[in-house]
Amino acid sequence: MKKLLNKRMLILNAGFTLVEMAIVLVIVALLVSAFLAPLSAQRDLKDYTETQSHLEQIREALYGYAIINGKLPCPTTTADPSDNVNYGHGDATCPLTAAAGVLPWKDLGVTEIDSWGIQRNITADPWVGYWIYRVDPAFTTVFSLTTTAGNIDVRKSDGTSLTTAAERAVAVICSTGKDRVGNGQNAPAPTSFETVSPIIYQDDFQSSTFDDKCIWITRPSLFNRMVAAGKLPQ
Repeated sequence: MKKLLNKRMLILNAGFTLVEMAIVLVIVALLVSAFLAPLSAQRDLKDYTETQSHLEQIREALYGYAIINGKLPCPTTTADPSDNVNYGHGDATCPLTAAAGVLPWKDLGVTEIDSWGIQRNITADPWVGYWIYRVDPAFTTVFSLTTTAGNIDVRKSDGTSLTTAAERAVAVICSTGKDRVGNGQNAPAPTSFETVSPIIYQDDFQSSTFDDKCIWITRPSLFNRMVAAGKLPQ
């Protein structure tokens, strides 16, 4: 009996067994994962809310640019961050039926990237998280009340158009979302130059296969803002 008691005391003094330690680690891991999951969801919600806010600010900045200049800016396609003259500024002219590129954030005084973006430092860096921007070239020169919109369409994933055939978007701005790539109709991004008609972009509810967020400007809303500001289109 004395030997048995001594053996049990020896086991207790030796601390936890490997099995006991494994059980403790599993419990700790479950507790940590249960704690981190809500934090991750909160972070995602914060990032999407912040990105939505930035998109609204960008749209307002585009309205302001049009009021001041009587036109919308062209995208920027300059890839060299050391080019202080052109990088972040709109191109001098907009090519093709609807010009695609990156939002000219310096011309508008808005944030360079979305909540998941990575700021570029050299020409070889990818455009991760930079705002996709497409504009109707008819509105990148001084336009009038008779200027009609071109062929930029925005649709849901089921193909439902969010614009009308008579009033296509004059500009569209998109974030590529958490996965940092254009999904659905927004791929490839951000410097694709399709010439098909209509040129389609996509905005819809967030899902496992679509996390982009787009916002757009219509011709009526643009004219309304300019008239309200006392700046009639020429």
